[in-house]
Amino acid sequence: MTYNFDEEVNREGTNCIKYDLRKEVFGRRDLLPLWVADMDLRTPDFILKALRERLDHEILGYSYRPDSYYEAIAGWMQERHGWSVQREWISFSPGVVAGLTLAIESFSDPGDEVILQPPVYSPFFDSVRMTGRKLVENPLKRINGCYHFDLDDLKQKVTGKTKLLLLCNPQNPGGMVWSADELAAVADVCMAHKILMISDEIHSDLIFEGCKHVPLATVSEEVSRNCVVCMAPSKTFNMAGLSTSFVVIPDKRLFSGYERTLKIPHLHMGNLFGTVALEAAYRHGTEWLEQLMGYLRQNYLFLEAWLKENVPGVVPMRPEGTFLVWLDFSSFGLSDDQINQKLVDAGVGLNRGVQFGTQGSGYMRMNIGCTRAMLKEALEKIAGAFKQ
Repeated sequence: MTYNFDEEVNREGTNCIKYDLRKEVFGRRDLLPLWVADMDLRTPDFILKALRERLDHEILGYSYRPDSYYEAIAGWMQERHGWSVQREWISFSPGVVAGLTLAIESFSDPGDEVILQPPVYSPFFDSVRMTGRKLVENPLKRINGCYHFDLDDLKQKVTGKTKLLLLCNPQNPGGMVWSADELAAVADVCMAHKILMISDEIHSDLIFEGCKHVPLATVSEEVSRNCVVCMAPSKTFNMAGLSTSFVVIPDKRLFSGYERTLKIPHLHMGNLFGTVALEAAYRHGTEWLEQLMGYLRQNYLFLEAWLKENVPGVVPMRPEGTFLVWLDFSSFGLSDDQINQKLVDAGVGLNRGVQFGTQGSGYMRMNIGCTRAMLKEALEKIAGAFKQ
């Protein structure tokens, strides 16, 4: 089956954060929103079909996750990543950020240090600070147009109070897909200092041709016993509103610790429709995903070529994965507020780079998970604001 990703879907009036909160966020409703990290492409038909079939039963009572749920996850992990995940490693989370936060509360105490590697997904900062932990930054290094780990800085930042490192794999906002060697190098430092690694792998399926996602737990047996991996079908299949995620924890002791924290506020029950949607996605999503990644790759190549020809001062970091692009506006010599305001005045809403840490100053994050026509219109508006 051939899927049409050029179809425009009107999301206005659906309580959609990306569209229906434009006035509150940007001060105007009439702008193209390419900020929130969900796609403007239709959620796959096989997921919607499964949800409609469940709705044919008139009672939406308490439910549990059946064997087929765990089998779908294990099958997908094996197919996509060559990872043999056992059922007893899989626990639930209402979302990847929720899973990260639950892990922070499970495996550290207030006042303990947690390492982040900015620029990085902005909720990481809140998860650390709002749980009373001390945030320690180990910034990524930009070399030859992409980010790399700074191992020397990491080693210098570790103290006796350092308990956790939050990893973004693939990296958001830069789109780096970390190699096994890169992950092993960071893991070596963490294991030498008894630092647990918590890995956000929500974009792990959104990998461009020529790159391969390496789940942190597959780096080595030793690393698998020192990590918590947070994953979800939500970004891949555009179903974030169903609040369904899962964590994979191979170590029994760590698994038990996480489960206890999860169950105290009774968060383990989950979402009936999230369970149905996850199964449908992981059982029927291969062909759709392959076509999606082809479309997203062409979107990026279009963006790269268009900017180079029309606004060379805006420099994209070429992503190896995700549907997000990190745009460097620093050549214009403007403040972050000035860059953002020029974009808003031109009718485009992006994420400010400083949301991802001070290292994001001069950058903006753009979501290209949209139709080619919408992307072209947004680029034309950017050119109108910055071409001179």
